[in-house]
Amino acid sequence: MEQLAFYVLAFVAIISALFMITRINPVHSALWMLLTFFAVAGIFVQLNAEFIAAIQVLVYAGAILVLYLFVVMLLNPKSRGFIKVPVRYTLGTLVALVVVIQIFATLRSTNVIGKQGTITPEIMKESGNVFLFGKELFSTYLVPFEVSSILLLVAMIGAIALAKKD
Repeated sequence: MEQLAFYVLAFVAIISALFMITRINPVHSALWMLLTFFAVAGIFVQLNAEFIAAIQVLVYAGAILVLYLFVVMLLNPKSRGFIKVPVRYTLGTLVALVVVIQIFATLRSTNVIGKQGTITPEIMKESGNVFLFGKELFSTYLVPFEVSSILLLVAMIGAIALAKKD
C-alpha cells in the first residue's frame, strides 16, 4: 500500500511539474508548482520525515510561492514579451535532455545506495528526527545554512528595491 501511495505521489509530482513548465500563464504555472510542493511533502511524510514535510509546505508552498506570485504580479507579464511557445518547448526539451544525461552519468559513477548511516532506530526513538535534523543542520551544515540565509536576505532587499517607487 505504501508503495502504491509513493507511485501516486511521484506521478502527481512529475505531471504537475511538467504542467508547471508548459503553462503560458505564470499564475497557472504557480498553481501547478503548489501541487508539486504538496506531492513532494507527501513523499517526505512517507519517509518518516514529518518535520521536513511541514517545512516543505510552510516555506516553499507558503513563503516562496507567495514571493513568486508577488514578483509575477509586480512585473506584469502581459506587458513584456515572453519567449514564444515553440522556442520555449525546444529550450525546455534541450534542458531536460541535459538533466537526464547528468542523472544517468551520476548514477553510473557513484554508489546509489550510499554509505550506512550512524543513526539506528533506537537512537531515532530516543531523540526524534527533529532533534537529529537540528543537530545535523547546525553542526555539519552550518555554513551552507548561513549562506542560504544571506542569499535570501539579498533577494528580499532586491525585491524591495524593485518594488519601491521613485
